[in-house]
Amino acid sequence: MIYMPNFELSGIQNWKQNIYIFLTGQFLSGITSMIVQYSIIWYLTMQTKSATILSVASILGMLPMILLSPFVGGLIDRSNKRALLIITDAIVAIFAVFLSIAGSLESSFPLWLVFVSLFMRAVAQTFQQPTIQSALPTMVPADELTRFNGQLGMIQSANFIIAPALGAFLFSIVSIQYLILLDVIGFIIGASLLLLVKIPDNSANAVTEVHAGQDAIFGLKKLRTRPGLWRITLIGTLFTLLFMPVGSMYPLMTVQYFHGTIAQAGIVEVVWSVGMLFGGAIIGIQKNWHNRMIPLIIAFFIVGITIGGSGLLPGTTLGFWIFIGLNGIAGFSVPFFNTMLMAMIQQSYPPEILGRIMGVFGSLMSIGGPIGLIFAGPLGDQIGVQNLFLIGGIGSVLCGILILFLPSARRYDLDLQSEINASEK
Repeated sequence: MIYMPNFELSGIQNWKQNIYIFLTGQFLSGITSMIVQYSIIWYLTMQTKSATILSVASILGMLPMILLSPFVGGLIDRSNKRALLIITDAIVAIFAVFLSIAGSLESSFPLWLVFVSLFMRAVAQTFQQPTIQSALPTMVPADELTRFNGQLGMIQSANFIIAPALGAFLFSIVSIQYLILLDVIGFIIGASLLLLVKIPDNSANAVTEVHAGQDAIFGLKKLRTRPGLWRITLIGTLFTLLFMPVGSMYPLMTVQYFHGTIAQAGIVEVVWSVGMLFGGAIIGIQKNWHNRMIPLIIAFFIVGITIGGSGLLPGTTLGFWIFIGLNGIAGFSVPFFNTMLMAMIQQSYPPEILGRIMGVFGSLMSIGGPIGLIFAGPLGDQIGVQNLFLIGGIGSVLCGILILFLPSARRYDLDLQSEINASEK
């Protein structure tokens, strides 16, 4: 079943104004959250300079997505989404206060408490992302989904641009125990704007009782009813297994391999995010795509070539600047995978079951990450972090080849658009 929203029934009088208030809130609250996230990772990088520690931190950040996502979808489908977003932001702010107090009482943060804080931030994110993704198709017309997913991607990319640059500056002049309190400011901003937003409530269309196990099985079965989308999901799981270790090693690649500074690590993140912003801008401007699988597949190859090439660079100043350029190109290609796939999923199912499907989807897409990270930390310490980039790049290219050789995956959007067109007649 595909989704075609009715805005007269949803009660949204001015949907454009409504969605732009929502996006503005995501932009403003996201900046503070990302600054805190970067600060914690940079703190671990400078204190330990260990690939293993960064791997553990990344694993803790992914475990909630893997373990909880299949079970939170039913709650999301049956809950007030605006309230759910506010509550999860409040949890992040509360733990930021705890961590800040602990850092003020001691000369350094207890490592276990840093890990607990990262874990709780990930728990909140596990609820927030599928909530946003399941709410979006109820707030914009179906033919605008790809474009507004692109604009949401632009918002997130802008956060990634501003947060590393501003975060690196603040990290150098503000004690981290005070910097962490930006999460409280982010909560106040985000909650205030969410109170102005109308998010249609589809919970009445769902069964009232929450059965976590049954909801997870339901979401898995629904996802598997579309073989092409199911195969794309499994390939995405493989991609996460091979590529996620690379994502966690960026600060160490800059500081250890290129002998750079935290400021230079921030530059790498900014350039990556600028690339994502331009990629998202193209998607946000272009309303209609004939076949969204084409840019999605190309994105796999671009990421593979640029990230794999980064692992072959010399650890020199020139190598570092080439590394920055390659990551800008890689960042440009990422939205063409994330945004296109998300829009196709949103058009493939009705909104009252989308939370359960997104929960299972998010878990499957993340499950390979910790497995790869368990081996990547010690392996990076042994063979060099740059070789992890080479492995991740080769893996991305292999994922692109797999989709090309699976017709149901390669043709998924064409088949989906045919189904949509047939339902409109």
